[in-house]
Amino acid sequence: MGFRLALAWTLLVGPWMPMGARNSISWEVQRFDGWYNNLMEHKWGSKGSRLQRLVPASYADGVYQPLGEPHLPNPRDLSNTAMRGPAGQASLRNRTVLGVFFGYHVLSDLVSIEKPGCPAEFLNIHIPPGDPVFDPHKSGDVVLPFQRSRWDPNTGQSPSNPRDLTNEVTGWLDGSAIYGSSHSWSDELRSFSGGQLASGPDPAFPRQAQDPLFMWTPPDPATGQRGPQGLYAFGAEQGNREPFLQALGLLWFRYHNLCAQKLAREHPLWGDEELFQHARKRVIATYQSITMYEWLPSFLRKMPQEYAGYRPFLDPSISPEFLAASEQFFSTMVPPGVYMRNASCHFQGVINRNSSVSRALRVCNSYWSREHPNLQRAEDVDALLLGMASQIAEREDHMVVEDVQDFWPGPLKFSRTDHLASCLQRGRDLGLPSYTKARARLGLPPVTRWQDINPALSRSDGIVLEATAALYNQDLSRLELLSGGLLESYGDPGPLFSTIVLDQFVRLRDGDRYWFENTKNGLFSEKEIAEIRNTSLRDVLIAVTNMTPGALQPNVFFWHAGDPCPQPRQLSTEDLPACAPLIMRDYFKGSGFGFGVTIGTLCCFPLVSLLSAWIVAQLRRRNFKRLQVQNRQSIMCEKLVGGMKALEWQGRKEPCRPVLVHLQPGQIHVMDGRLSVLRTIQLRPPQQVNLILSSNHGRRTLMLKIPKEYDLVLLFDLEEERQVMVENLQSALKESGLSFQEWELREQELMRAAVTREQRSHLLETFFRHLFSQVLDIDQADAGALPLDSSQKVREALACELSRAEFAESLGLKPQDMFVESMFSLADKDGNGYLSFREFLDILVVFMKGSPEEKSRLMFRMYDFDGNGLISKDEFIRMLRSFIEISNNCLSKAQLTEVVESMFREAGFQDKQELTWEDFHFMLRDHDSELRFTQLCVKGVEVPEVIKDLCRRASYISQEKLWVTSFQPLLFTEAHREKFQRSRRHQTVQQFKRFVENYRRHIGCLAVFYTIAGGLFLERAYYYAFAAHHMGITDTTRVGIILSRGTAASISFMFSYILLTMCRNLITFLRETFLNRYVPFDAAVDFHRLIASTAIILTVLHSAGHVVNVYLFSISPLSVLSCLFPGLFHDNGSEFPQKYYWWFFQTVPGLTGVMLLLILAIMYVFASHHFRRCSFRGFWLTHHLYILLYMLLIIHGSFALIQLPRFHIFFLVPALIYVGDKLVSLSRKKVEISVVKAELLPSGVTHLQFQRPQGFEYKSGQWVRIACLALGTTEYHPFTLTSAPHEDTLSLHIRAAGPWTTRLREIYSPPTDENCAKYPKLYLDGPFGEGHQEWHKFEVSVLVGGGIGVTPFASILKDLVFKSSVSCQVFCKKIYFIWVTRTQRQFEWLADIIREVEENDHRDLVSVHIYITQLAEKFDLRTTMLYICERHFQKVLNRSLFTGLRSITHFGRPPFEPFFNSLQEVHPQVRKIGVFSCGPPGMTKNVEKACQLINRQDRTHFSHHYENF
Repeated sequence: MGFRLALAWTLLVGPWMPMGARNSISWEVQRFDGWYNNLMEHKWGSKGSRLQRLVPASYADGVYQPLGEPHLPNPRDLSNTAMRGPAGQASLRNRTVLGVFFGYHVLSDLVSIEKPGCPAEFLNIHIPPGDPVFDPHKSGDVVLPFQRSRWDPNTGQSPSNPRDLTNEVTGWLDGSAIYGSSHSWSDELRSFSGGQLASGPDPAFPRQAQDPLFMWTPPDPATGQRGPQGLYAFGAEQGNREPFLQALGLLWFRYHNLCAQKLAREHPLWGDEELFQHARKRVIATYQSITMYEWLPSFLRKMPQEYAGYRPFLDPSISPEFLAASEQFFSTMVPPGVYMRNASCHFQGVINRNSSVSRALRVCNSYWSREHPNLQRAEDVDALLLGMASQIAEREDHMVVEDVQDFWPGPLKFSRTDHLASCLQRGRDLGLPSYTKARARLGLPPVTRWQDINPALSRSDGIVLEATAALYNQDLSRLELLSGGLLESYGDPGPLFSTIVLDQFVRLRDGDRYWFENTKNGLFSEKEIAEIRNTSLRDVLIAVTNMTPGALQPNVFFWHAGDPCPQPRQLSTEDLPACAPLIMRDYFKGSGFGFGVTIGTLCCFPLVSLLSAWIVAQLRRRNFKRLQVQNRQSIMCEKLVGGMKALEWQGRKEPCRPVLVHLQPGQIHVMDGRLSVLRTIQLRPPQQVNLILSSNHGRRTLMLKIPKEYDLVLLFDLEEERQVMVENLQSALKESGLSFQEWELREQELMRAAVTREQRSHLLETFFRHLFSQVLDIDQADAGALPLDSSQKVREALACELSRAEFAESLGLKPQDMFVESMFSLADKDGNGYLSFREFLDILVVFMKGSPEEKSRLMFRMYDFDGNGLISKDEFIRMLRSFIEISNNCLSKAQLTEVVESMFREAGFQDKQELTWEDFHFMLRDHDSELRFTQLCVKGVEVPEVIKDLCRRASYISQEKLWVTSFQPLLFTEAHREKFQRSRRHQTVQQFKRFVENYRRHIGCLAVFYTIAGGLFLERAYYYAFAAHHMGITDTTRVGIILSRGTAASISFMFSYILLTMCRNLITFLRETFLNRYVPFDAAVDFHRLIASTAIILTVLHSAGHVVNVYLFSISPLSVLSCLFPGLFHDNGSEFPQKYYWWFFQTVPGLTGVMLLLILAIMYVFASHHFRRCSFRGFWLTHHLYILLYMLLIIHGSFALIQLPRFHIFFLVPALIYVGDKLVSLSRKKVEISVVKAELLPSGVTHLQFQRPQGFEYKSGQWVRIACLALGTTEYHPFTLTSAPHEDTLSLHIRAAGPWTTRLREIYSPPTDENCAKYPKLYLDGPFGEGHQEWHKFEVSVLVGGGIGVTPFASILKDLVFKSSVSCQVFCKKIYFIWVTRTQRQFEWLADIIREVEENDHRDLVSVHIYITQLAEKFDLRTTMLYICERHFQKVLNRSLFTGLRSITHFGRPPFEPFFNSLQEVHPQVRKIGVFSCGPPGMTKNVEKACQLINRQDRTHFSHHYENF
């Protein structure tokens, strides 16, 4: 049929083609892959087709499980028992070695099942203990690995469809070992020039094996050499296994090119394709003829029946029985070595790898050899072919030489294996039937006794049969086909093997449509067929080698007496070098250190990110400080012109520091590089000052020694600089009226004589210890242990005197404070400007042990400045001003006058201008308790435990009488609910119930989210643990793959849906819908952090799983990896896997994974609370890496190494929503907003008032994000609106807490004129909702603001008052606003808002409580007096002394729990009170703790919402 089609095509097209260009291919060209040979059964004989059984399969389960021990004997035991024997016994039929390896070549052309199946299944061979080759140390745990071959996945389903293996080459005698089994393979072998196969540098050799040709390239078991170098590109993958098989491949390679060259000479007009196909056709036909009619009869000793024509219904498929029979029989004839000779019959010596010379090539040392020293030239190959033609093979029996039995190339980590044991195991893998079943199926006479298998063997060596029978427990029915077939063979293949082999070749010939003798296929004419039939392998050898015909016998598959070039003698192992022993390969050798370094480097990513963040934070902090001190420096530089630079020596153990020394009348200032005063030295007569100069080392050192001070030691660069300083000092001392002495010392002696700051501090420490031990009558042990020379130390300490600066420092105050001056002047009885031990002791005794009268008399004396025994009103005002210094002089002179007048009037002294001590004490009559516990706190002195109760600070808001004062509104009422004493267990349960009630939405959402994430993890974990055995990966890495795949599913979900938490516009919209009842939209940021924290933990686990995977993949053989990653690896027999670094850095998933870890480390570190506060810009920039993060995530999962990509399933919907939300924000960000008003308020607060965009609707408590391009950056910062929704403009109060806000404050400094256009414009994004806007949903709400966290409540307070003034219905009936501030001047703008609220709050909706925390931290005497003044002021004028508000002012930190308890009493009918806090984390935690404690009670429920700044 094909011939007719070709003929028709020629007749139709031929007349229109030029004569020289006509296609000479007039036949149907045979496909390379074997398809469509049979036009009815297209797949018969094709590459990848099944092996066709002659006998039904014999599996343990009838499906695919192979038979094994104990039903069948151990393969190694069987090999040693039945197949071991001596070498050097010649073939009984004088078969040559060339015939043996030609048989191997034919077998490689017909069948290949060496490639392991997928998933990898192992049928390992257990080595008996003490095996001399594989277990010489008798460990008993040696296992030779054996992988089952590739099978057809459509088989192995049931006993009626047992497993069938697939053939990896074409099942035809079509020269696939020469031309390859696929068109692409053939193209790689061709040169596409002159119809020839491609050659290397030497035309007699093909090009070397290289990609994309996947030649079989196992390592050389003798040398360990690996790689494709030195291996040739053949049609058969295993064509380089031995030099002998390689020589036959080279023979056919050269024969093809010889034919092509001949055709090119005969047909010069033919193109490459025509020449190639004609040459290929002729070579295949010659190959078929030699195999069928020359080699097969020599192998079987019988001729196949005459060819009767093509039989299309005959299945020619290769049978597994044929594969086993032929390969097993060939192995018995392999000699231990192979001769090499030339055409003149000279048998040449062979150079071994150790440079020794032997008679022949040792077979065991020639497997997979590369660039063999004896086979470098075409003449060497010819010598090997001639040697094989002259050498007699081993005897055809059951025995095999050690080169095959013990030193066959080994799999996986073993360099050697037992070929016979492997063949036996392969037979079990194939499901071959037993010997008796095979004979019966093939129509052979039955064998019933062991002796009948081979009567000749039974007579000559019956022990072998007996030992074999013992291994099979004397059960002949168990005897395997391979064992039985080999035992029955002697001289020729036994009846079973002969029948199987002959049947196979007859089917191959008769079922092949392209067989050269088929005259109907149009390939050859009768004349050409006869010519091909007359061509022998001898003719091919003579044609290729150009030798004389007399150098070869007529039939190269036999050597008979009288033939040319007889072998010297039959080779045995004694004449040859020993086989290279077994070597265990270590795939991970040399990788341990690098692997550890790589993992360590990956673990250091967070540390590197931390270091980077720390550097950035330091730079930002330095820049911020530079901004803060810029103005101060400019001012101080003007005042300090004339200062001299020097280095101050601080002691032998301390580094020198650069200082600036500035001399002024009466004092010396020592400053640092920032012009901060480090030390001030007072110059007062009649001090005696010593000026000591160094006399060596360049005369650069100066020491100023002043009594009762530590010394000032200065180092200068030049003596001239020191001289200038000396002259300036002399002038300053003379102006101050001080006498001084000047002398010189050596520098070492000068520094030894200097009293350093550290020495002075030790002296003062001893001073204060003994001061307190005397005042409080403490034992010496309680006062603290002193050194051994304590008496000397004590004398020095008691003799020293404190300067004003040291006295102020000990009290934690500034030397210039009025209070310090007054106290110091009072204590300094001798007026020498220093306090002695006795003078300080007298003051301390009064404070620690004195009565209220003594303390008030002490204060009276302090502020009786003129010493007349009376305090005037002016002196009283000065006293109050010294107290108010700790609150930053917050009161004006008029306010102070008003306070004094009210206090005089309250005491009945309104007509007096001066007070006696009795009058002064009368004014303090109600405050004896406060004065009694007032103490003097000395900084740096540890008060022992024995007196801590006595020396406690006075608490001015006692817990017993928290709200009961004469001037405060009464908050307590009688309880309207009965109180129950509950057990601790009931309180815990109640607290838990309230917690669940507070956070039920959070708990529900978290439960749903983590259920989904956990479910995804478990689904993947279950799949890879129990349902993915068909992939085989869990057999390689179980824990690693479960961990990595499970976490990957959860991470994909989390990193996708974390985007929804950043959809601010969507969240703001949804929180106004019914969904807010079920989803806590206000917790979006917290949820974002929680998801991110969980995701990073899973990422670490995911990475750990991959580390395990990479390690296991780095020690897994290539045959296993090619199953797991067919897209990455091709099993070429090399076994060695890729190194760990290839997985990490040379694969897309590995490299993207490393990059993802680095990006996540950067993003997470810079997003941490600390670094976000230090460098918001760093956080802003690094968090924009999320774009790269998601790109890498998509790429990372899209490579599909193990499973199909799934990330897009989770990512697509959230990504679309997020993009839509971003587009909404971007549409707003493009609109510029004009700033209407800008004010620079105290405490670094900037007030911005700007236009309200059209359609901008918001609620009180909401926030916006702003950007200012005038700052040179597009980063957006969040701020809460302080304006109310009813106002026409928007306002923000921004505290300068970082570089961005500080620079913002600078650019909005007041303009020089009234033109507002000079203010830079803003970009606005928002508004966005948060929990504070829920204040109106509670009948009673408590607002707690700390620091700049009061901003949302400014908007809420204004909104509430406005709504009440316009009679708007508001559910909220009462608001308690707690303002926690360090000083009331810190946020004066809020005081203005509160004042406005108080003026407009006619319905008493708002109750404000202000807590000033700074006062409780300062000197207690002043705090006591301030508290007394505040009570007077509140009582008389009904407003605070500090704020001028009617709001209640407290000193210290707010006690939230008692406050909330009182609210339960005031509002007994309210079941739920909302608590909203905003400020530092410490404050919000205290509020949360108080709410939790209160919620233990079965009373009012406090629901807490908070935000931190």
